[in-house]
Amino acid sequence: MSAPILLALSAVSLLLGLALIGAILLQRSRQEEQVAQAIDRALKQQAATPAVEAETGTERRWWQRGLQALEALGRRFESGRIGRLLLTSEDRLLLDQANRNTSAGRAIYLGLRLALAIALPLVLLLWLPSGGPRLVPALLAAFACGLLLPKFILNAWASNLRKRVDNELPLLIDLLRLLQGIGVSMDQSLQIIDERFRVVLPLLGREIHDANVAYAHGRQRAQSLRRLADSFDNHNLQNLVQIIIQVHAHGGAVQEPLRQFAERLREQRKMTMKERTGKLSVKMTLVMMLTLLPALMLVLAGPAVISLASTLAKLRGH
Repeated sequence: MSAPILLALSAVSLLLGLALIGAILLQRSRQEEQVAQAIDRALKQQAATPAVEAETGTERRWWQRGLQALEALGRRFESGRIGRLLLTSEDRLLLDQANRNTSAGRAIYLGLRLALAIALPLVLLLWLPSGGPRLVPALLAAFACGLLLPKFILNAWASNLRKRVDNELPLLIDLLRLLQGIGVSMDQSLQIIDERFRVVLPLLGREIHDANVAYAHGRQRAQSLRRLADSFDNHNLQNLVQIIIQVHAHGGAVQEPLRQFAERLREQRKMTMKERTGKLSVKMTLVMMLTLLPALMLVLAGPAVISLASTLAKLRGH
């Protein structure tokens, strides 16, 4: 195998490894924030003991040190021009959809982009011959990959979350309609969904849990549901949130509107599936023309061609 191919494979492997490390660091940052919040709540309920203080002073793991380094790097450039260029409104929306639009999440995301933009060209400098004609384009390409790769991963992550929201939304509407039908208030319905149905609604259940926590801490119901309505860019979810807010503010029977809403949503999903099926049939037609048709022609016309060739060979022999 030639050296350029080995170099390309090494660069691709490095990119994938750094991307995987970045995703792991972002996920563990969220877990660290949740653990820190739980510890803060526990410390407020009881006095801190020397044993707890000793545990908090233990040595951090390597990924925690990496998160701290990325966060420090991101905070250093977040308020400057580089931060404004690399943390656009689109990036903040993607972080919000991934539930990482916090001060630490933004700093880690910015630090990861800057670290990859610096690390990838340095790695290529170790592999490429100095002074070669391809050195400058390769370094520019590595710099661009380092800047854009975290954003591509974050975009794919947010897209996956939006699809999960679409899949969980009909079940959420059915649960609300069922709970409203047995006389439970809207606040109690959201509380029951948070406590008992988070297994079947992992994403929306988590969002409802955050909304309930915000509402319990004094926010209005519309403010607590703002993230659920705005973050995922889902028109149907926004309509559902508006129904919840109106029922919370004015009351009234909501079973029939929810039933009609669920039926309309299912009809939309059926139309979407029919559209996807139609596009898939067109793609399969092209695939069949490129794969099945040559084989079919070979099977059907092959014996005739062989017979014709043998006949011509006999005629030439005579």
